[in-house]
Amino acid sequence: MTAAMGVIRDTGGLMSAVRKVNEESLAEAASVIAGGGLVVIPTDTVYGVACDPRNEAAIDRIYQVKSRPRFKALQVLLASVDQLDGLGLDLPSPLNRLAAQFLPGAFSPIAVAREDCTLATVSATPQGRRTQGIRVPNSALTLRILNELGPLAASSANRSGDESAQTVEEAVQAFGDDVQLYLDGGPTQGHVASTVVAADPHERDGIVILREGVIPQPVVRKAVHMNGGGLGA
Repeated sequence: MTAAMGVIRDTGGLMSAVRKVNEESLAEAASVIAGGGLVVIPTDTVYGVACDPRNEAAIDRIYQVKSRPRFKALQVLLASVDQLDGLGLDLPSPLNRLAAQFLPGAFSPIAVAREDCTLATVSATPQGRRTQGIRVPNSALTLRILNELGPLAASSANRSGDESAQTVEEAVQAFGDDVQLYLDGGPTQGHVASTVVAADPHERDGIVILREGVIPQPVVRKAVHMNGGGLGA
């Protein structure tokens, strides 16, 4: 069957489902995630391939299906920064205030993992800290998905080096039955680079801008000094 009809089939007889986003498909997605499987979801930019961020085998599977180099970390998508504490993550100042201004949206602060953090996606810095890039997508549909499924480890839905999928059909073409379930949210707006920022008290304004995206560096730095200065809580 074709993706438009809801199911695709490979030559070995395995099947992957393509579903519109509704209560039934979200329940199915929750079951797939809980079982260590992969789900493709629409975001505010492109489609992403996602899994339980605590499941090492599922995370390994994302790297395998994408042929993604292991040194490239996965983001964790959240419905709200209020979910950080439950993941054992903290946003050090002034990232907490920047997040309040720029999220949901194309802003990716680097959270710091506490000892109680059980995420399998964290990276170690040369200074020995464990960190995790996070994002809250600016899409009501994606936020609905994340509210139902919980935080997800995610990467763009494409083989490494290929164009990111902007439709569910493109995601199906990329992964086929390597992904168990595709949630169809219609076309997405396309790749928009988020601005990635880490906290560093030794740097100007207490931050390091690791990647300048659609939120320009001057805008971020100006926001640091709003409502109380660079290093205030």
